[in-house]
Amino acid sequence: MNILILGSGGREHAFAWKIAQSPLCEKLFVAPGNAGTAAIATNLAVGFNDFEKIAEQVLENQIELVIVGPEEPLVRGVRDYFQSRPDLQHVLMVGPDSKGAMLEGSKDFSKNFMVKYGIPTAKSQTFTKDTLEDGLAYLATQKLPIVLKADGLAAGKGVIIAQTLEEAQTSLSEMLVDAKFGDASSKVVIEEFLTGIELSVFVLTDGESYKILPEAKDYKRIGEADTGLNTGGMGAVSPVPFATEKFMQSVEENIVKPTLTGLQAEGIKYNGFIFIGLMNHEGEPIVIEYNARMGDPETEVVLPRIESDLLTLMIATAKGELGQAEFSVSKQHAVTTVVVAGGYPGDYNKGDVIVGYENVEDASIFHAGTKLDGNLVVTNGGRVMALTGMSNTLERAIQKSQKAAGTISFEGKYYRRDIGLDVLRYS
Repeated sequence: MNILILGSGGREHAFAWKIAQSPLCEKLFVAPGNAGTAAIATNLAVGFNDFEKIAEQVLENQIELVIVGPEEPLVRGVRDYFQSRPDLQHVLMVGPDSKGAMLEGSKDFSKNFMVKYGIPTAKSQTFTKDTLEDGLAYLATQKLPIVLKADGLAAGKGVIIAQTLEEAQTSLSEMLVDAKFGDASSKVVIEEFLTGIELSVFVLTDGESYKILPEAKDYKRIGEADTGLNTGGMGAVSPVPFATEKFMQSVEENIVKPTLTGLQAEGIKYNGFIFIGLMNHEGEPIVIEYNARMGDPETEVVLPRIESDLLTLMIATAKGELGQAEFSVSKQHAVTTVVVAGGYPGDYNKGDVIVGYENVEDASIFHAGTKLDGNLVVTNGGRVMALTGMSNTLERAIQKSQKAAGTISFEGKYYRRDIGLDVLRYS
């Protein structure tokens, strides 16, 4: 089978790495890909939002399965586009249509969905520019800190945790009136702040059956001890020690099943991944957000723990036959450390030569912001590489990941040296 993966980050390299191991994989393409995917697949110089050019490549290369990595093409309707063209309707795809992707594409939609179907989540209200005064008054009645979320996609930057009433009211005005996050903040969801430990649960579904994939905990802050600015993710661990069997049963019964029931009731034939961002709040799971795809860098610890043939699972999902597919997960621990460009998540350089990756031992390298410059691998983004170590113990997996991160070199390189240390006490 010929397969196309849409995307260019560490998540997509991890998918390519896993799928390339399948005997069912004949030719593997990634659009646009990175230096890492170029080593195991054919990169296509096509943007993942350019549906017409993607379609051309699909037909030209006789691609039978498309796996969509990022959220943007899903929200923009890449599945809808394929289904609208008779010459593409035969192509299998893993990824929901634009209606299903609204779980991520609109915070207001997802919050209303959770309330409607009894899924535990923080209380919230949504406001627009026309209801700004109501929003400001509402803020004055709420406990602090308080969370403000841009309704639409904002590249992971549309969330503000305000510590004071003044900060909250100023932020609300900036988001709604000044369009701080563009069209994404034409609506703003004001949500109560929950305390607890965050983790993510991933579900693969064909709309009827589902598989719960390994859970993960990521690290969003740039600084050690979770300080500084938010990033796209500085590392991740899986499994999550405090996600006990009892906790995961609660996730399945109170969140996963009602989510799928709700999607069916809404007439949404959901096919693909559902990323459920959770808060372990006083021992109970509460949903912070949905995403309509896998997380990054969580994918880099989730996929290495899946023992089953991932391509078989993808085909079964796309065909609506996931209930018949075998699925098994390794008990090993996986830890990934993300190496980033100096200055990230602010301004950073591109084009710096990366060396040392050929000396990495006993860890998997997943390229993110990289590209080829002749025979050289150079930086091409803020998050450059994710280094994943696996072991029977969390402590050893941390050591492998950290050693690999230290082996990579480029100008201004930075990585957190405390990934996974906070959950060691739960092991």
